[in-house]
Amino acid sequence: MTYQLLLFLHVVGATVLLGTGAGIAFFMVISHRSRDPVLIAHVAGIVVLADTAFTATAAIAQPVTGYLLIRAAGWSLTEGWIVLSLGLYLLVGAFWLPVVWMQIRMRDLARQAAAQSTPLPIAYDRLYRTWFAFGFPAFFAVLAIVWLMLTRPALSIWPG
Repeated sequence: MTYQLLLFLHVVGATVLLGTGAGIAFFMVISHRSRDPVLIAHVAGIVVLADTAFTATAAIAQPVTGYLLIRAAGWSLTEGWIVLSLGLYLLVGAFWLPVVWMQIRMRDLARQAAAQSTPLPIAYDRLYRTWFAFGFPAFFAVLAIVWLMLTRPALSIWPG
């Protein structure tokens, strides 16, 4: 593979992660504001599907294309911007994996409330607040990674 193709695939993956994450957050927040269990169950079902189809695929492809780019460009894995990007990527994963579980659980709770024609349970609201809070560090970490990819600043991570 050529460098340009790898770069294209890597940028598309980053765009998918950022765009899908922002889109998922928007639709979950808007549906939550309705307090309608039927709507929330439907939207959360689509969100879980989108996370599985798009976010998970891009999340797997990013380190692969990133590593191949590093090799093709002749960079070192110990360059500061790469080390920082990898650390931020792990941070994103630490927030994203629980979010996926929360989305599935919120979907299931909304489905149950819709089926029983009852309001959303307190457990749903607790999960939503945690889901909402987890989105901020993950989103800003992805933005920081994109910035690092674009600027490749000279960072001194290792003393010496």
